[in-house]
Amino acid sequence: MPGNALIPSLATVPVPENGSTFDIIVVGAGVLGSAFATTFAKQSKRILLLERDLSEPDRIVGELLQPGGCKALKELGLEDCLEGIDAVPTYGYGVIRGSEHVHIPYLTDPINGEQDQGRSFHHGRFIQKLRTAASQTRNVTIVEATVNEVIRDDDDVRVVGVTCTQKKDTSASASFTTQYFAPLTVIADGCFSKFRKQFSQKPVETTSHFVGFVIKDVQLPFPNHGHVILAEPSPILMYQISAKDTRILVDVPGRLPSASSGALRSYLETAICPQLPEMVQKNFMLALETERLRSMPNSFLPPSTSTDLGVILLGDAMNMRHPLTGGGMTVALNDVVYLRDFLEGDVTRDQEETMVQMELFFWKRKELSGVINVLAQALYALFSGADEDLIVLRDGCFSYFKMGGECVAGPVGLLSGITRRRTVLVYHFYAVALHSIWLMFHRVTWADVPATFFRAFSVMWTACVVLLPVMWSECKA
Repeated sequence: MPGNALIPSLATVPVPENGSTFDIIVVGAGVLGSAFATTFAKQSKRILLLERDLSEPDRIVGELLQPGGCKALKELGLEDCLEGIDAVPTYGYGVIRGSEHVHIPYLTDPINGEQDQGRSFHHGRFIQKLRTAASQTRNVTIVEATVNEVIRDDDDVRVVGVTCTQKKDTSASASFTTQYFAPLTVIADGCFSKFRKQFSQKPVETTSHFVGFVIKDVQLPFPNHGHVILAEPSPILMYQISAKDTRILVDVPGRLPSASSGALRSYLETAICPQLPEMVQKNFMLALETERLRSMPNSFLPPSTSTDLGVILLGDAMNMRHPLTGGGMTVALNDVVYLRDFLEGDVTRDQEETMVQMELFFWKRKELSGVINVLAQALYALFSGADEDLIVLRDGCFSYFKMGGECVAGPVGLLSGITRRRTVLVYHFYAVALHSIWLMFHRVTWADVPATFFRAFSVMWTACVVLLPVMWSECKA
């Protein structure tokens, strides 16, 4: 499916004159940038959306939209962007450990009886639909250009626009530099943001990489579900992204084996393939021979507010979490919903008032982002830790899910972006810890009980070390 055909030819789109002024400049036409441009243009704001490359993106992450993200998309009037891209309905997760498995369905609405639904898809196709929606919205101007720097006022206290480089037309090799101005510039240029360090002092932490490729025509243990395989040394994800394509993402902690030398392929063949469900292994090996292996860093960046007037940092440029739970797009789309309300009217023209509203937004968004960020980091620590206490917690977590009922409904409500209460997260996390300790006592003889008491304190301490630092990072501005 050629995604570029969705975007109107750049040759037919008039380029704004150098020095043109807009209400808002958006840097980056990804999930958040495109949705933001469409949403605020509907509020009669003149939007300039700048994107370095408007061709269809080709990424191995950002391919599963949780139910909370689907509902945000509908709230923004962009639900049609999930149509016509061969997206696959998703109804929950299957968690697999060796020969054991547990089914974790999404929640069912107690009023209408409808089950929550997510969608999985090729990332680039979804992005092109969002860009098309933006391009077809009055007051949005999309320009393919590389933003070089922000422009500050004479007092160097506020951002008033951007300088960018663009080609004269789609076939020309020559380029030229232009400047555009606006009371507000939104930086949404993604996980590799070139502007992040100018407006945020928090460092990006990368502890692992996802190695991903597509497996063709494979039958999964849980059709129309995401799959989490509790493998060694860290988890593996699988989910169908079209009628024939299934994405597999292998988490590789530490240093990534060399792809050019064949070490990475050998690692996947010898260490990973045997841990996959038997029904997947043959197709996995076939794909390993034909598909290009690609990698993506798994990063954590706590959220922060910018103190600079005239500019706000959003999306992965401002906040990232491990993609294990697939919550990034859900957070981004819900941020646009929140911002639509906090920055309505003429607020963006009063930069001091914009900063006040952004501070309110920063704390409001935590009802969702705080849950998803903490859940992603905590689950990854449990599912990838080699420490004996973490192994105890991982076993306890799997056993907790197997009990069903609220032990499944509570966690999946958090993961899907439907339940937005951190108290629920804390409750279930420590319920898992206590269940893990109970399992320890259940398995030992009376003679081992005294020693197990000391081990129980160690396990609980490890649980606190996993959860509390991440929660604290969410509390700091």
